[in-house]
Amino acid sequence: MTKDRASRRGSAAVAALVALLVLAGCGSGRGGDDSGAAGTAADAVAPAQEGAAAAPGEVAAPGKAQAGAGAATDTRVDQRAIIYTGSIRVKVDDVETAARDAVAAATRAGGFVGGDQRRSADADAVAELQLRVPADRFYAVVEDLAGLGRQERREIDTQDVTEETIDLDARITSQRARVESARRLLAQATSISDLVSVENELARREADLASLEAKKRRLGDLTALSTITVTLVGPDASTADEENQIGFMVGLSGGWKVFLASMTVLFTVLGAVLPWLLVFGVPLGALWWLSRRRRRSRPVEPALVAPAGTPPPPGVSAPPPVPGARSAP
Repeated sequence: MTKDRASRRGSAAVAALVALLVLAGCGSGRGGDDSGAAGTAADAVAPAQEGAAAAPGEVAAPGKAQAGAGAATDTRVDQRAIIYTGSIRVKVDDVETAARDAVAAATRAGGFVGGDQRRSADADAVAELQLRVPADRFYAVVEDLAGLGRQERREIDTQDVTEETIDLDARITSQRARVESARRLLAQATSISDLVSVENELARREADLASLEAKKRRLGDLTALSTITVTLVGPDASTADEENQIGFMVGLSGGWKVFLASMTVLFTVLGAVLPWLLVFGVPLGALWWLSRRRRRSRPVEPALVAPAGTPPPPGVSAPPPVPGARSAP
C-alpha cells in the first residue's frame, strides 16, 4: 500500500512538472522577460523534485545577476566594447603599388584582407580594398593608408556595444541554466508523453542558447577586428566633386553620352528586328508589288455615253435643263 501511494505521488509530481514546462513554453513567446520568468519557475521545480528546497532568492538569481551586471558597468574607455568602421579615399600615382602597400600595412598590424575589387585602366585605375585590422591598431593603419598618396575623403564611425555585450552575457548564463534544468527533468521522465514534451522543451531551449552564442561571437568579431574600406584611384580618375559640376560643357558632354546610349539602343532594336523583316517582310512586299502591278495591267473598259439630244428611255425622266446652256440644233 505504501509503495502504491509513493508511485502515485511520483506520477503526480512528474505530471505537474510537465504542466509547468508547457506553461513555460507558452509564456516564452511573449518576450524575453516573460520567457526568463517562465523558465525560472520551471527550473525551480527540479531541486524540489530531488528533495532540495530552493529559496525564493535563489530562484531569482539570474535576474539579479543581470541587474547587478548592468549597474556595475565599467565606464572606462579601455574596458568598453566599441566597433570601429572607417572608409578612406586616396589618389595615388600607381594604384597597383599602393594596393600592395595597403595590404602590407594591414598584415603588419595583424589583420587581413576581407575584400578586393580592382578595375585596371592605366591612369584611370581604381582599387577598393576591405581591410580587417585589430581595434587597437585602427587609427595607426588609417594614417598609414592616408600616407600612400593624396587623401580625398575620410569617414570614421564608432558604435558602443558595451551594454549589448553585458546583456548577451547575462542572457547566455540564464539560458544555460534553463538548458541544464530541462536535461535534469528529461532524466526524471517516466512516460512517453512526458519524455516527448520535455525533449521538445529542451530542443527549444538549446536552439535559443545557440542563437545567443552566435550573436555573441558575431559581436566579439566586430569589436576585436575593425573594418576599413580604402579606395585607391589613379591620377585621372574622376572624383565626386567633378561629377557634380554644372555648365555648358558638362551638359554637352552629358547630352552626347545620352545620344550615344540612345543610338546604341536603337541599333540594338534594329538588329533584333532585321531578321524578322528579312524572313516575313521581303515575301510580303513582293506579293504586294505583284498584286499592284497586276491591277495596273488590266484593260480599262470605256464608259457608255449617250449622244447629245438622244431622248431618255421609257420610264426615265429627262434631267432638268442647265441654265444658260444652249440647246442642240
